[in-house]
Amino acid sequence: MTARAHVLPDVVADPTVTTALAADLTAAGFTVEGVDALWGADAAAALHRGNRVAARRGLDARGPSALGTLATLFVLGLPVARADADQAFPEAGVEELARIGIVRANDDQVHAAVDLRPYAFVDDAGAGSWWIVSDLGELALGAALDEEHVLGIGGATTTLSGLQLLVPVHRVLDLGTGCGIQAMHARRFADEVVATDISRRALDIARFNAQLNGIDGIEFRLGSLFEPVAGEWFDRIVSNPPFVITPRTEGVPSYEYRDGGMVGDALVETVLTGLADHLTPGGTAQLLGNWEYHWGVDGLDRVRAWFADTDLDAWVIERERQDPNAYAETWIRDGGTKPGSPEFDRLVGAWLDDFVERRVTGVGFGYVVVRKAPTGGPVQLRRFERVPDTLGSNPAGLGATVARVLDAAAWLAAHDDAALAAAHLRVAGDVTEERYYWPGNDDPTVMTLVQGGGFGRRVDADTALAAFVGACDGDLSVAAIVGALAQITGVDEQALAADLLPAARDLVLDGLLVPDPGASA
Repeated sequence: MTARAHVLPDVVADPTVTTALAADLTAAGFTVEGVDALWGADAAAALHRGNRVAARRGLDARGPSALGTLATLFVLGLPVARADADQAFPEAGVEELARIGIVRANDDQVHAAVDLRPYAFVDDAGAGSWWIVSDLGELALGAALDEEHVLGIGGATTTLSGLQLLVPVHRVLDLGTGCGIQAMHARRFADEVVATDISRRALDIARFNAQLNGIDGIEFRLGSLFEPVAGEWFDRIVSNPPFVITPRTEGVPSYEYRDGGMVGDALVETVLTGLADHLTPGGTAQLLGNWEYHWGVDGLDRVRAWFADTDLDAWVIERERQDPNAYAETWIRDGGTKPGSPEFDRLVGAWLDDFVERRVTGVGFGYVVVRKAPTGGPVQLRRFERVPDTLGSNPAGLGATVARVLDAAAWLAAHDDAALAAAHLRVAGDVTEERYYWPGNDDPTVMTLVQGGGFGRRVDADTALAAFVGACDGDLSVAAIVGALAQITGVDEQALAADLLPAARDLVLDGLLVPDPGASA
């Protein structure tokens, strides 16, 4: 295996030092905007690709500053002169930061012991910014990651935080908290948050991050999956669990931040099937996960079976599917092992052997939204779909969209076809219509309803559906619109209703049509 010389420091949440550190970071202007301005967009993009040359040149051109010292130390992962570090940390002090595990120092130089960088976001509570500590990445280490590595903020982080419902609740569980970022987001909309992890180191870092940013109301508990909260109930559960499928083979690294120690996708199944025992009636969960495709068995069908005997509403969105080779390569690179090396080839072989033995043909990745039915209530939503790339590319997040879909599912469950026919619907404000014509033709060849927000759905419509949607302004009931269209087109009204009512249900669920609360039955 690749040598790992870096010793992970103990991170100590000392309130006196974290308060002083926050003051130093604030005084230096250590923000997302401040750091980006040091070297510009092109250098930031290069840094994201693992190339820090342009960023270093940008810093050299600007000259010395406390902000430049912090960016060099924590973002670029490069040592700084002890004198510069002393100037950058006048309140906290280099020696105290070394004591609590944030830096390593001698008389001449200071090295970052952890990754510490600014993070900015916007949600329904407004704009926010934090500083987040995690373990040093492979760019700073120059080596593969340690198996106890605590991951920082990445694409999955922002996706899940954007997926969280922005509705205030009393109690939230962050299952597998890692560096604590999801628990911190959840606390903005919850009275209490319980954050669990199997890694004591992850909990130490998560506790440090909460303290550094002045966030209280989060209780940190050590343990696996639901064990630390046995017998407890929550209004919301969020989780980016260690779902990565790893061969249970000697010599294959088992990273705590991504590997739950189970075979295949059993950990995701365990988490999903355990939600019912910990959600309050009406409570929700938002999670990320992987699921396997087996010979002759669709991956989403396997996930559907996990919910078969539960009272949970389930909406599963598969964003991506990878073949066994691509999946293995992704996660071996993620651990810091370079393609083309003997170690890389050995690990790929171990992954492929495992997939062949267990008849795995691919792995899906996506998002799971769950709601526990109110006491005595029926299951209202079972939706399993493939929506490539949509969630991860939505910069505003989809918490509001998820809440709207759950509300729409409840509304539809309460309205049979007769009630739907009596309801008044209107077109959502972000919906437009595209029409395409053959040259010289007056009638469109293709009509498409386009959703501007949410999932950006595109729904092909025939003449009847386009006319129906166009008439949904809240004034007329669904039945009245169908009747008018039947008269205009000469189509049997019952036959037209049989076509349009199911389509209307789909459009309500997708958010292209919304019930008019002032007029609907």
